[in-house]
Amino acid sequence: MPAIKDVARRAGVSVATVSRVLNDHPSVRADTRERVLAAVADLGYRPNAVARSLRTDQTRTLGLVISDVLNPFFTELARSVEDAARELDYSVVIGNADERPDLQDHHVRTLMDRRIDGLLVSPTDGGSPMMLAAARAGTPMVFVDRWIEGAGLDRVPVIRTDGRGAIRALVAHLCALGHRRVAIIAGPAATTTGRERVDAFRSALREFGLELREDHIGQGDFQADSGRRVTARFLDLPHPPDAIFAADNLMALGAMDEIRARGLRVPDDVALAAFDDIPWFVHTDPPITAIAQPTGALGRAAVTALIDLVEGRPAESVTLSARLVTRRSCGEPEGSKP
Repeated sequence: MPAIKDVARRAGVSVATVSRVLNDHPSVRADTRERVLAAVADLGYRPNAVARSLRTDQTRTLGLVISDVLNPFFTELARSVEDAARELDYSVVIGNADERPDLQDHHVRTLMDRRIDGLLVSPTDGGSPMMLAAARAGTPMVFVDRWIEGAGLDRVPVIRTDGRGAIRALVAHLCALGHRRVAIIAGPAATTTGRERVDAFRSALREFGLELREDHIGQGDFQADSGRRVTARFLDLPHPPDAIFAADNLMALGAMDEIRARGLRVPDDVALAAFDDIPWFVHTDPPITAIAQPTGALGRAAVTALIDLVEGRPAESVTLSARLVTRRSCGEPEGSKP
C-alpha cells in the first residue's frame, strides 16, 4: 500500500506539501495541488483516517446505539442511518443494546473510546449512566425514536414519530368493525414510546365511548415472548378481548403464535393489530393491520441533526407522523386495500 512519502516522491514535493494538499490548505499553489492529486490518483493512495483524526480532532464517524437489532424496525432504522451518513461522507459504527442498560453503557463507552464525532441513541429502559454522562458532558448526541425527559437532557434533539393520530385512526377502525373489548400489549413503562402508546390508546378509546380495562393492559418488553405471554393471559380471561393491539411488531408476532397455538384464528376469534409495520406483515395469514412509521425519514433526519451538532450548527428536534395501514387481521372485508 503506498505511503504519503511515495506520493511526495511521485509529485516531486515534500511530505508536508502533500499533507497540506490533503487537508485543503489554502497556501498551496494550484499547479502543485494538481500534481499532488494526480500522484494520489496514480498510486491509489488513501490517507490514514486515524492519523488524520489526530490532526483534525474529527474522525467522520458516528455511533449508533439501537435497542434491539433483531427488531425489524431498528434494523431498517440502522440501514437508513448508514445510507444517510454515507451520502455525507460519514461512517457509522453500530452497537446493539438488546434492551439492556448495561449493554447500552458498554457500547457508549466503546464508541467514545473510538473517538466518534457524535452519537445517535434510542435509549433502552430510561437510559443508562454512561449515556447520561456523555450527554451531560456535551457529547454531540441525538435521540431517535425514544428519548429521555428532563434530567438535564432538554437540549438533546429528539427525532421521533408521533403515533397518536394513527392510534386514534386504528381505534376508529376497530370500532367501525364492531370491536368493543379491546386490549393492548404495552411496551416497557420505562420507555417514552411504551408510555405514549398506552396513553394514546386509552384516550382514543374514551373518545369513542370505550374504557381500557385494567385486565386488558398487558406489560410486554418489545420482545415476541412477552407478546405471547400477555396474549395467553388475555385469552384466559372469563371475557377475553375481541381485539388485541400490540405496541410493536415482535409482540404482535408473539401474540399471533399464542392465538394459533390455541387453535384459534385471526381475525375470526380475535382481531390483531400492531405498531411498527414490517415488510412481511403482508405475507402473514391474514396480512396484519399495522401502524407504519416513516423509518427512512427518521434515519435521515437523525443523521442531519447530529452532523449539524458535530459541525457546530444548531439542531432542532423533529416530529414526524405515523399512518395506519389496514389489511385483513381485524376483520376487514374481502378485497380491502391498504
